[in-house]
Amino acid sequence: MDDASRPHQTGLRGYADLQEHVAALEVAGLLHRIDAPVNKDTEMHALVRWQYRGGIPESGRKAFLFTNVTDSNGRHYDMPVIVGALAGSREIYRIGLGVARDQIGAIWQKALENPIPPVVVTNAPCQEVVIEGDDLIGVGKGLDALPVPISTPGFDSAPYITAGNFVTRDPENGIQNLGTYRAGLKSPNRLVVRMATRNGGAGGYPHWEKYRALGQKMPCAIVLGCPPCVAYTGPQKVTRDVDELAVAGGLAGAPIRVVRARTVDLMVPADSEIIIEGLIDTEYLEPEAPFGESHGHIALEDFNMIFDVTCITHRRKPLFASIISQVTPSESSSIKRDAYEQMFLAHLQKTLGIRSVRKVIMHEPLTNLRRVIFLVMQQGTPRTEVWRALQGTAALRADCGKYVIAVNEDIDPDNTDAVFWSLAYRSNPSEDVQILKYRDGGHGPKGGAKSTDGTMLIDATLKAKSAPLALPKREFMENAKALWERLNLPPLTPEAPWHGYSLGDWNEEWDALAATATRGGYLENGLRSEKLREKGLKPNTPFRRSTK
Repeated sequence: MDDASRPHQTGLRGYADLQEHVAALEVAGLLHRIDAPVNKDTEMHALVRWQYRGGIPESGRKAFLFTNVTDSNGRHYDMPVIVGALAGSREIYRIGLGVARDQIGAIWQKALENPIPPVVVTNAPCQEVVIEGDDLIGVGKGLDALPVPISTPGFDSAPYITAGNFVTRDPENGIQNLGTYRAGLKSPNRLVVRMATRNGGAGGYPHWEKYRALGQKMPCAIVLGCPPCVAYTGPQKVTRDVDELAVAGGLAGAPIRVVRARTVDLMVPADSEIIIEGLIDTEYLEPEAPFGESHGHIALEDFNMIFDVTCITHRRKPLFASIISQVTPSESSSIKRDAYEQMFLAHLQKTLGIRSVRKVIMHEPLTNLRRVIFLVMQQGTPRTEVWRALQGTAALRADCGKYVIAVNEDIDPDNTDAVFWSLAYRSNPSEDVQILKYRDGGHGPKGGAKSTDGTMLIDATLKAKSAPLALPKREFMENAKALWERLNLPPLTPEAPWHGYSLGDWNEEWDALAATATRGGYLENGLRSEKLREKGLKPNTPFRRSTK
């Protein structure tokens, strides 16, 4: 297929490919183009990591396009590498989905509820160049020709594919699965792949077990640099036996174009950058790792799956995609966050019918989403419904929810101080905490003999009316902020709560007293209180105007 007949424009297929997405990021000012030489083995991921650990706010994070890639052997690569282009920030993620930020949740719910099956094509950009046979063997050939970075220099044992979407198929029902796993390079034509075997782990692992029972190797294709709407589905945990490519079609609002792989009987996204085809051994395993994992610790050596490469295909001018993993926040956690939160919210609101759950927020920094989950509840929700929501969250996934905390809408779960404030004043450890035993250990570092874990459920919602928050009312804080700026004082970054508001225990009379005081009429208030004197009381006795 010549260039003139190939559908490069987004509108011709209904979704952007990776290179179009990167171009959109550059137009939006969300791309660092690095033309200086950068060593993929020692410098690349460490450089990008600084935007997560260097005090740069989430809104300031960008994608990095490396056009002059080198390695520790002095080689130069013609293929550029893109890092951070899928979920380096929420704005990057939003652009990848092609929706406004406040529509991210809605588009995921729609995609999960209304998947669109892919459409088969016979010619595909991802197969413009085909490498197989002897061209896969030897230094500088096959996998060794790809600019695969080392993710955690100083700890990782090899360059690792981190943005790979692995296509496998159930040998019994023929349904494909798309999962994001790690794969370490072992030779120009061999990888070792880690598919999680825990409950709720890799969708490809049950396929591997079935092929092992059949005494057959498992066909597999690694998709690198697929369209963003496809890449976003790989890390998600959709219902078993639902093809993630159909969910990707739901995200795009159009069927994903797929083509049959060259050497394995699998369908792969046609508009991808690179496809690595091969067979996974179901008899032998090989030591794999160390590798810096998304749970924030180094994964030590395990026996994992041997992937023998049978073919590599790619575009004529491909772009190699890599994502930042390890300690969160990272790209691997940001890709999951929105879809995971919507999965829990849909479960609580629709399956369990708890409409008073407003939002589900999964804590990201250092804890990798799964460990700490916040439920934002409407104020006044009955305690029975709060506890149904807490227990329903803990029950949904075996590997999520070590700590599940319910808060009200005035608490920002991303503000640690606000969370501690809610715990300090709205929860009673003797009444508002439950411990669930015998939970799965989930995604985390290995160590010791522990095989099970527990879950702590905390109701930190407001149980009764309370006095207002002791900060000036909003109007006074806004006026003071304007004054601050007129005085050219240092720039402000408001943190919630930044103004006072009622928590239920406040009446019109007290409101009038406060208004009188701000008008300079405190003497009037003194005359009023003088008339209300009483004797025979103990100091600190509350005053309440009679409602009779």
